[in-house]
Amino acid sequence: MVTTNEFAKRLQKILTYYGLTATAFSEEINFNRSTISHLLSGRNKPSLEFVLKVLKKFPEVELYWLLNGKGEFPATSKKSLPTPAATTISEKPNLFQQKEIFSEEEKKQTTPQNELQIERIIVFYKNGSFKEYKNDI
Repeated sequence: MVTTNEFAKRLQKILTYYGLTATAFSEEINFNRSTISHLLSGRNKPSLEFVLKVLKKFPEVELYWLLNGKGEFPATSKKSLPTPAATTISEKPNLFQQKEIFSEEEKKQTTPQNELQIERIIVFYKNGSFKEYKNDI
C-alpha cells in the first residue's frame, strides 16, 4: 500500500537526484504542476498514469522503490523488457498465421466442432488503455 508521506519523500529524492524543481519535473513527464504539488505535500496518492510516466522518463527509478520504498534508488541494474519498437520485424511473430501441428489422421478427423476457436482478443494502446473483444459464440 502506498503511504502518501513516504511516497512524497521518495518523489522529493527523485527531484533532488536529477536537480529538478517541481515545475521542471512536471514538464519532463508532461504532468500537471498542481498534481506534483499535491503529491509532494502528501495530500494525494499517485495515479497509475503518473507512476508509469515517471518510470518511462527516469530509468533509474524502480517501481517497487517508488511505490513502497523496497529496493534502491538509483537502480544499479535495470532489467529492461523488450519493447515493440526494439524488436525487429523478423522477430515479431505472425499472429494471424496458425501452424498446423496435427497428424494426417487428425487432419482427416477435424470438423468445425473441434477446431481451435478464438476466445478473446485484447488490444493494448500506448496511452495505457485497452480494448477487449470477446467471441460470444
